[in-house]
Amino acid sequence: MRNPFAPDPRHEGVRPIQLWGLRLFFLLMLVFVTPTAWSALLTHEGPWDPVRAVAFAVWATYPALALFGLLRPLRWLPLMFFTVGYKTVWLAFIAYPLWQAGTLWGTPTGEVAASFLALPLLALVVPWGYAWRTYFAWPKNAVESLRAASS
Repeated sequence: MRNPFAPDPRHEGVRPIQLWGLRLFFLLMLVFVTPTAWSALLTHEGPWDPVRAVAFAVWATYPALALFGLLRPLRWLPLMFFTVGYKTVWLAFIAYPLWQAGTLWGTPTGEVAASFLALPLLALVVPWGYAWRTYFAWPKNAVESLRAASS
């Protein structure tokens, strides 16, 4: 077996351990988030609070998309950006102030915060170098075209 920590040229230098870590997180989304979100949507009675309804709709959709991430983890990496992003924002703006005040743990908010504490592990399996090259950096030919046009 190949070294799981060595960059794999077949996957643009992404380490096999990162690919399997991504697949694991996609699977965890499917197993734990999907049933909770869809159950809430399917069993809700009466009118929805619009903001709560949006939250549950998003919460039901993104883990359903994780099925595709199991099959093609690098193609579905933006779903991980979304997951890292919303959990980071939630921990910073909702959980952290309560934690500072000493009122977080032992509450429903504390339970959600506890479920988000795996965020550093998720951030570790994201291949950030690949992500930068693929999603954020200017393509080399675009930079060369800009230089040529300005000459």
